[in-house]
Amino acid sequence: MDLMKMNYVEEIVKLIQQTEATKLRKLLENYHENDLADSLEYLSYEDRLKLYEALDNEQIAEIFAYLEDASSYFKEMELEKAAHIIEEMDSDDAVDVLEAMDSQTGQQLVSLMDTESSKDIKLIWSYDENEIGSKMTTNFIMLKKGLTVKQAMRELIAQAEENDNIYTVYICNEDSSFYGAMDLKDLITAREHTDLEQFISQAYPYVYDHERVSDCLEKIKDYAEDSIPVLDKNQHILGVITAQDIIEVVDEELGDDYAKLAGLTAEEDLHESLPESMKKRLPWLIALLGLGIFVSSVVGMFEAVVAQIAIIVCFQSLILDMAGNVGTQSLAVTIRVLMDEKLKTSQKFNLVFKEMKIGFCNGFLLGLLSFLFIGLYIWKFKKYTLAFSFAVSGCVGVSLLAAMVISSFVGTVIPMFFHKLKIDPAVASGPLITTINDLVAVISYYGLAWMLLINLWGMV
Repeated sequence: MDLMKMNYVEEIVKLIQQTEATKLRKLLENYHENDLADSLEYLSYEDRLKLYEALDNEQIAEIFAYLEDASSYFKEMELEKAAHIIEEMDSDDAVDVLEAMDSQTGQQLVSLMDTESSKDIKLIWSYDENEIGSKMTTNFIMLKKGLTVKQAMRELIAQAEENDNIYTVYICNEDSSFYGAMDLKDLITAREHTDLEQFISQAYPYVYDHERVSDCLEKIKDYAEDSIPVLDKNQHILGVITAQDIIEVVDEELGDDYAKLAGLTAEEDLHESLPESMKKRLPWLIALLGLGIFVSSVVGMFEAVVAQIAIIVCFQSLILDMAGNVGTQSLAVTIRVLMDEKLKTSQKFNLVFKEMKIGFCNGFLLGLLSFLFIGLYIWKFKKYTLAFSFAVSGCVGVSLLAAMVISSFVGTVIPMFFHKLKIDPAVASGPLITTINDLVAVISYYGLAWMLLINLWGMV
């Protein structure tokens, strides 16, 4: 927390502690709700109760909307008051709060809410968490097509009492199907007898409620709009995705992808129990253990090579590490490119070729350096003959080149394969790619050592 923010929080805490509840509301109007939210953890239970008493439900709702997890604070008040506060929150924020509570308490709170609020919450609850409908809010303004400027302004003002997301005004047909959208600025500046039709964009972007979040992200980010409508199959507006929702969704997706790249089934947080964290990590670890055992068994097949030329074991980790690094780099590039749903097959082939070309060029340079430095190292410090030293380093250099080219190919093709099967390509995680490339590197390295050093050159 920066110094200025900390000063505001300290001021708020002192103000609440030293001021009577009856005078508190007016004094707190000078502070932002985010600072008030940050101050809650520094207040005692009694001071928080004083704050709840001083503010009305709408103000408390605005403060709680800035909390990452407000459920613990709702437990400090009666269920009925908690229900009225949640009623004042945007439907998507309300759902987040309720989902953080146990199901029984959540159902009790919903039953105490007014019909409209409970209906909105149940609607959002009806969607799976990976569907865009689960991220929308029902806080938006919708007007009928064909209204005059005066009628539209009157209707806008009436709806603005309940909905403050007013910068984009949505227009519907007589059957309530989506027609288009217009900016609030255009409505405000329009003259009384102006035809509003000229301000309505009928090509305004939208998404469907059951679309997957990951599929919608690129479409949503391509448009610099304050909000985008969410439609059902009959083209009726159910809600909107706001700019803030988009930021949160992108953050969640990035966190989820990062978790998968780390070999987790989902993102972890600091408050998870040991069993929950183990549950997220174990599935991939078990799968990777099986692959690791297989890789080890492949190494065992080359036991005779190791027995005859023991020094080559010293450079195994070099080949494995570089193959894993190259594969992970190609994976990261490919996942980013695959976010573009318009990517053509020819472009995918070009990506594979490009990654292999990069792998070859980097592998050639690194292989050459390995050949020189490892050869000198074995000759100078291990006291082998010059021919033997550079034969081993040549084997390392060629193996490094082969492993890096193949790893580039694997790191690009595997996420493309997952994507083709409609599986999140991030599932092709870093540990999976690394383990597969370990197998490639082991076979390349020991296979070349067996062919070149033993069979071809007879260096035993």
